Amino acid sequence: MTQAPDVVAVHLVDDEATVRAALEFLFASHGLAVRSYDSGVALLDHLNRGHTLRGCVLLDVRMEPLSGLQVHDELVARGIQVPVIFLTGHGDIRMAVGALKKGAFDFVEKPFGDAALVERVRDALQADAQQQQRRANGDSRGELLAGLTQREQDVMVRVAAGKLNKVIADEMNVSMRTVEVYRARVYAKLGVRSSAELATLLARSE
Repeated sequence: MTQAPDVVAVHLVDDEATVRAALEFLFASHGLAVRSYDSGVALLDHLNRGHTLRGCVLLDVRMEPLSGLQVHDELVARGIQVPVIFLTGHGDIRMAVGALKKGAFDFVEKPFGDAALVERVRDALQADAQQQQRRANGDSRGELLAGLTQREQDVMVRVAAGKLNKVIADEMNVSMRTVEVYRARVYAKLGVRSSAELATLLARSE
């Protein structure tokens, strides 16, 4: 594991050395800083030493002793707001929906295209940068909500009500992927990671 101060980076967590090496090369070749961890425990140890996470986290789902989903749960429990992208070759729709409802930024199935993965990582890094900027500016909740488009507000209300992407897609007569994109934008603009956090924010804004 590479130890480093709190820098903006792709925090890569995978227990397979070959995968880590391949992804480190991929991101480095696109000018992205990478910090690698060989397990979820190693990532949490990094945090226990007083570091914070800036950038995004790329989590393999199937790891020991903590799965990627368990690591994500721990990050949520610690109140760490950083975009998390899951990587898995063994995922299913139920798992993906559960992860996204808890605030995951995306859920990417293996095999994946390098260009598509890099693009998604860049999106996550941008979302984190926007969150940090808004916190630095001290934007009020009202100002954040006012920054949403009407379409994003339509999705926001439904997400806060706990509706699944499929239900929202049917109600708005759009594709599920479109809903996912709007949901990600709402989360990024408001600095939340889950429908529960979104509902809490809206309740405070009333």
